Amino acid sequence: MQWIKTSIGRLRVIGFWEGVSFLVLLGIAMPLKYFYGEPGAVRVVGMAHGILFMLYVWAAIQAALEHNWSWKRTALVLIASLLPAGPFVVDAKLLREPGR
Repeated sequence: MQWIKTSIGRLRVIGFWEGVSFLVLLGIAMPLKYFYGEPGAVRVVGMAHGILFMLYVWAAIQAALEHNWSWKRTALVLIASLLPAGPFVVDAKLLREPGR
């Protein structure tokens, strides 16, 4: 659990779950709602995704302040949360770099 003690570690974990929730929302919950008339999945997954999204933004700002990220890097990390699978790309391309 050492990774959760750092701002980057928290951002990576939250980013993973935020990305998973977004994909589940788009790939499972929304089709259930619109093709099968089952809106309950969107309510549950949408709420979870919303909470994870807010946590991701909070964790990204915290990491940016702690590690003195540039505005460009901070913006890329935040914009990634708006795209399906964006947090996974950010994790692979920006958060695993040695200089972070």
